[in-house]
Amino acid sequence: MRLDLPGGPYTMREPRPYPASPVPATTRVAYAAAHVVPDPLGTGLDWDATLAFRHHLWSHGLGVAEAMDTAQRGMGLGWPETQDLIKRTGAAAEGALVCGAGTDQLPPGPTTLDTIIGAYEEQLEVVEEAGARPVIMASRQLAASAYGAEDYVRVYERLLRQVPRPAILHWLGPMFDPALTGYWGDDAAETVLAITGMGNVDGVKVSLLDADAEIALRRRLPDGVRLYTGDDFNYPDLIRGGSDALLGVFDPIAAPAAAALRALDDGDLGSYDAILAPTVPLARHLFAAPTYFYKTGVVFLAWLAGHQKAFRMVGGYESARPVPHLVELFTLADAAGLFPDPDLAASRMRAWLEVNT
Repeated sequence: MRLDLPGGPYTMREPRPYPASPVPATTRVAYAAAHVVPDPLGTGLDWDATLAFRHHLWSHGLGVAEAMDTAQRGMGLGWPETQDLIKRTGAAAEGALVCGAGTDQLPPGPTTLDTIIGAYEEQLEVVEEAGARPVIMASRQLAASAYGAEDYVRVYERLLRQVPRPAILHWLGPMFDPALTGYWGDDAAETVLAITGMGNVDGVKVSLLDADAEIALRRRLPDGVRLYTGDDFNYPDLIRGGSDALLGVFDPIAAPAAAALRALDDGDLGSYDAILAPTVPLARHLFAAPTYFYKTGVVFLAWLAGHQKAFRMVGGYESARPVPHLVELFTLADAAGLFPDPDLAASRMRAWLEVNT
């Protein structure tokens, strides 16, 4: 399949088929943070397409991480829509499910710690009712209000005493959200370790794009507490080395990611490396600075792959990445064999280029 790109003629490669299996991996726990699909003719979400994508992830044996930043929380998706999303996904779940609980129903800026705790409690109740494991998300309001590590400890101690099942802590670096600069206080790792030592913690989701820092933290976590890598640059080596996974990049690469994890289960490290290697250049481009706009590329790839009818995002963020960035993303995804229907991907790419170049 040939098409004309801004850089010249391009010939698409054959897709790499990876048979779907709903059986989860056994050596690692893996969640894909899933995006949402807006209704291109309305103001809400396209619920059929949004839930169908979650079934696509479950069909490959991956867990779904719902209502995370990949779903544009803090970037267009408000708490009323998020609440509905959590409830609908919980009702439709046919595999592992974790859901983010945060404080984004509050206005921006500093407030009291009790107000922040109350906001968390409201969202945690919705997650509990959906039957999901909670991910206690990093809070912009807490980042703006805390004076030091003791304030983070106070908030998380209150929350962990209440959750009915062990929670996942969410450590999101400022490259993903600049409003979270300074989260956890002056010595972030020590604060996180103090909180995990309180108990009722399943794991810590770490999105710092710093492999050495993640490995150092993983080695110091209490027994039984998982390190869920959120490092969309270094995930193959980190998972290979012992991290579990809660990744935004697993949204567009669900099929090869699941196949690689099955190879890891079989002890076939050669196949594991070979499957994931072509996805790394894609991931590094997808999450290039400004990293928080990675969601635009995730949705662009979902549209090209046929998972939704239109390249639209909540809040109009489909325009957040320039044309050359998305053109290169297309070629990297093709090189990784990610388009199950190359004819469809080529047709949509041509139509998009006609409008945008």
